Amino acid sequence: MGSRKSFRTKGIVLDRTVLGEHDLILTLLLESGEQLRAVAKGVRKGKSRISARCDYFCESDFLIYQGRKLDVISDATSIDAHRGLSASPEKVSAAAAVCEVATLTSFEESPDAFLHPILSRALTALEQADDQPHLDLVVAAYAFKVLAHSGWHPELGECAVCGDERPLSISIIAGGLVCRSCAATLPDAEPISTSQAAWFRSLISLRFDDLLASDIDDETALFLLGRAHAWAATVLAVRLKAMEFALRL
Repeated sequence: MGSRKSFRTKGIVLDRTVLGEHDLILTLLLESGEQLRAVAKGVRKGKSRISARCDYFCESDFLIYQGRKLDVISDATSIDAHRGLSASPEKVSAAAAVCEVATLTSFEESPDAFLHPILSRALTALEQADDQPHLDLVVAAYAFKVLAHSGWHPELGECAVCGDERPLSISIIAGGLVCRSCAATLPDAEPISTSQAAWFRSLISLRFDDLLASDIDDETALFLLGRAHAWAATVLAVRLKAMEFALRL
């Protein structure tokens, strides 16, 4: 952030933590791709003029003053509140799962121009999704896209262990698709159909518009979300509570 005492930046609210009686600490994904934690003073008061612009999943333009320990948000102008996410508990859950992954794949003072636009588009795609399978599909696609961008790209062409060109199973431990022989040595390997393998490739390669327009059944979408959760939890070495909750809906 340099030596500036104040600056303006666009950001998406990933998380909020209560601080005292009236304040919140916001975790933001900035337009630069950096993560920032800043105090929004007085936003828990009923008359706060920026409270709505600091809600979960909101995209806002923030005026931020640099503090000794934490920066302070002094003003915010709404860009996109993503109000469509409040239409159902399922959409809220899906958005929380996406922001959970965003929180774990962005870092302070580590800009990455890829991260802010794809999160913004994923949140809009969740608003546009008209059923549970497509909500699951968007969450799974976001997780795989962001993790692949960060260097955790699953092997989806040949066996991740031996290079055999006829993979028939998937193993998170091995890092992707595996052949019949290697699958026998991997405790988490499970059979995968040609269609399911194609879906894994599509999650990374297709745009959200294409995914929203695709035909997908409940079982396949839930399978993909489950594997996205397992992949993210394994490579990030964390428990993903929001994604776990989304899987139970």
